[in-house]
Amino acid sequence: MDLFDLHSEVAVVIGAGGVLGGAIASGFAQAGAKVAVVDFVPEAGQARVKAIREAGGTAAFFAANAVQRETLAAAHAGIREALGDPTVLLNAAGGNDPKVTVTPENPFENIRLEHWHANFDLNLVGGALLPCQEFGPGMVARGHGSIVNIASVSAHLPLSRVVSYSAAKAAVLSLTRFLAREWAPKGVRVNSITPGFFPAGQNRKLLFNDDGSPTERTRQIWSHTPMNRFGEAQELVGAAVFLASPRASGFVTGADLRVDGGFLAQTI
Repeated sequence: MDLFDLHSEVAVVIGAGGVLGGAIASGFAQAGAKVAVVDFVPEAGQARVKAIREAGGTAAFFAANAVQRETLAAAHAGIREALGDPTVLLNAAGGNDPKVTVTPENPFENIRLEHWHANFDLNLVGGALLPCQEFGPGMVARGHGSIVNIASVSAHLPLSRVVSYSAAKAAVLSLTRFLAREWAPKGVRVNSITPGFFPAGQNRKLLFNDDGSPTERTRQIWSHTPMNRFGEAQELVGAAVFLASPRASGFVTGADLRVDGGFLAQTI
């Protein structure tokens, strides 16, 4: 029996229209899962579904905004009708709002509370809390499920400038461990993946100049990453499939799997 066979799973990927969530959605489909591509940008989500189907996988798109429970509930109903009861949930919604990025022009003490709350809503409430509330109870009732939350290296070592994002992702880790303890006796595993630095649409301008050369921040990141490079989206897929598979990781819950090129192992 293939440890990483997901043919019996229905996988919901929140934020599957993005670079990282999309790569994981395709990886789930390649492993045999029926994949619910959930995103608030229809064009991006539908493009991912098209790519999965062209590769021979099974997927359908469902529009939802992860910070609006009613849209998640509507998507959930559609998923059950089209694909079956969800058994895997991967939460990939998130990102840092520039309005809460600390800069000389926008010092920490000037951050507006509404912007701080909005960043927490995106990364904690939409990035883990509401999807877990919506999809978790059904898994608990059926006694089977795997939830994977996407954290960040900044949840472990707060990075300069992105204080709100770091704090929200630290809260995601705490929520993950709480739910792991609560739902383990009921057959539902809850884990997280901590990615290192993966260039995507939201951070590419911070990492590369217009001519494609690395910015000073990129050079700092590489100097702190033993592998001396960024990660590629496909390098997250194996970790996600491992945590989704009840055969490969059936005794794994409350864990945080780091995929960071050694970033958190680096000291001096």
